[in-house]
Amino acid sequence: MIDDKDIFKFNTGVVGYPIVFVLAIWIVFWFEIRFGFDFNHFGVFPRTFTGLRGIVFSPFIHSDMTHLWHNTIPLLVLSMALFYFYQKNAWRILIFGVLLTGFLTWLFGRPANHIGASGVIYLLFGFLFFKGIVAKHFRLIALSFVVVFVYGSMVWYILPVDPKISWEGHLSGLLSGTILAFVIRKGVIAPKVYSWQSPEYDPEEDEFLKHFDENGNFIEKLPEELENDIKVIYEYKEDNTLPEDSKEE
Repeated sequence: MIDDKDIFKFNTGVVGYPIVFVLAIWIVFWFEIRFGFDFNHFGVFPRTFTGLRGIVFSPFIHSDMTHLWHNTIPLLVLSMALFYFYQKNAWRILIFGVLLTGFLTWLFGRPANHIGASGVIYLLFGFLFFKGIVAKHFRLIALSFVVVFVYGSMVWYILPVDPKISWEGHLSGLLSGTILAFVIRKGVIAPKVYSWQSPEYDPEEDEFLKHFDENGNFIEKLPEELENDIKVIYEYKEDNTLPEDSKEE
């Protein structure tokens, strides 16, 4: 079993890699604005050969500042959580997750250029939520609930609520993260197994449970412990050997 200290350990990559990701999408957007380029045609265009290149390029391309800003904070926060809680698998999850998300979008998406890092965000959301539940570790379960509390409203956008939003990319990311949560098992911390959870556990031999009677009343000292108690009894006897003139009147 992997110890907590091996997993929940801070290093520079926990913050460094997410910042690099965010800087990369901002630099690409700045380059487009500064030099008048339009990289939208590098997005995922479903069921076309050239559209396959978008599997790699699309997460770095955004249509406008609003699109870019809405993806920045979730990408930063969720990727930091990934690199902190799943350090041994973070790169594997990202690489396979991005490829699977892009491919599913290419396979099922509408005939349009699908761009943006939102597919990666839904990938991270799906993985962090479901992996925490599957791992049955209290810290990872707590992370799952935090993710849902902060970003649970994103689930609404896996439905076709807006024709301008690539709900196919969102759904593909969520499916990819969910699949990886169930597939990736190595390098994930296992829940601590206590003695009372062991198949060999015998409640009759439990030293703590022995202190309760059949009615559930707590017994401070067991009979065998009372037998081993050493009692010291002090008796006071007046000393009558003192001289008469030393006694107080």
